[in-house]
Amino acid sequence: MLYETSLRALNGKAQPKTLEKSDGKGLGVRISTLGKVRFQYRYKINGKNRRMDLGCYPDLSLRAARDAAEDCRTWLAEGHDPKIKRSMGREKTLAPVTVQQALEYWLENYAAEHRVNADKTMAQFKRHIYPYIGHFPLEQTETRHWIECFDRIRRGIKGKQRAAPVASGQILQNCKQALRFCRVRRYAISRELDDLIASDVGKKQKPKDRVLTDVELFDLLSSIQQRQGNFYQRYLCQLLIIFGARTQELRLSTFDEWDLELGLWTVPKAHSKTDTIIIRPIPTKVKPIIEFLYKRHGKTGYLLGELKSCETVSGSGCSIHKRLKHKEPWSLHDLRRTFTTKLNDLGIAPYVVEQLLGHSLGGVMAVYNRSQYLPEKLVALNMWCEWLDLHVNPADNVVLLHK
Repeated sequence: MLYETSLRALNGKAQPKTLEKSDGKGLGVRISTLGKVRFQYRYKINGKNRRMDLGCYPDLSLRAARDAAEDCRTWLAEGHDPKIKRSMGREKTLAPVTVQQALEYWLENYAAEHRVNADKTMAQFKRHIYPYIGHFPLEQTETRHWIECFDRIRRGIKGKQRAAPVASGQILQNCKQALRFCRVRRYAISRELDDLIASDVGKKQKPKDRVLTDVELFDLLSSIQQRQGNFYQRYLCQLLIIFGARTQELRLSTFDEWDLELGLWTVPKAHSKTDTIIIRPIPTKVKPIIEFLYKRHGKTGYLLGELKSCETVSGSGCSIHKRLKHKEPWSLHDLRRTFTTKLNDLGIAPYVVEQLLGHSLGGVMAVYNRSQYLPEKLVALNMWCEWLDLHVNPADNVVLLHK
């Protein structure tokens, strides 16, 4: 049996020869001729004697050495080589995966391919998570560390950052998915967010029902015709109204997606939120717009002349209602909801509207029906363009035509 007093007496004292003393159950110490005391654990695998160093006294106390020996006995009973098992654990402890590394692992290996707004998510992490706990070892973080970040988003920072309770809940959901992804792949383990839901750190985004009125559509299209606002914004809004597309589909759109001979706009999977190809007919009245944009931006490759960030486009779009002096605010995505509502009011079949929106058909149709309904889509878009011309601006029938 070893004792602290005897170890202190032996430590640093020169010995005529190397000594070994046992504490029992495989644990012992080896004292060199220079008086260096090293804890060792001895064991057998397949009848062969083995030993492993646990650490030197007094850096490793007798109590800690006994705890380490107990771990070794447990690993041995489970069929593991204690030396290998301990080495793997030590490597993990010395180079732990940080919060930032874990979130970026998910961004690179999942979100980049499956999330069209991965750039936005990364920007949120960089702003709200990395500066505060990004350098923390993930497996050592506690729920309170995360909650502090989410509370900061929810409440805002006076003079620096506005309160954003909905964003707080969204960022929580992304973090939870990231940690689960890391856990499933055994990259890093943490369950500190498992019990949190959006309402614990903020609030869920309420379903929106904002639809522009005929008067508001008239204001917007008239402002486009009168060249109010910047060029990018004018043509983005015009095409959003006509096609009911997602903002990102036009923001990322390149000229090779537009075939004017066949009269088709093909949105590739990479630009689609649902990871499916979306094919929309190009109405006759819209072709001059695409031709003009090609003459102006053909060399850039992008339909709207440049690639702007999601945040930039969304932010500028949310301020249009102020310029038009509309009492109720609306966003660019509300143009898509307006498109849907108006087409249904015009009597367009719901499945055609869903196809134009790029939604998947439900039930059995989603499995067996692969039709693009191109003739029906073209009829619907032509009818929509006629409605805009006749009802939004009856006095001057050129709202949709490029002048």
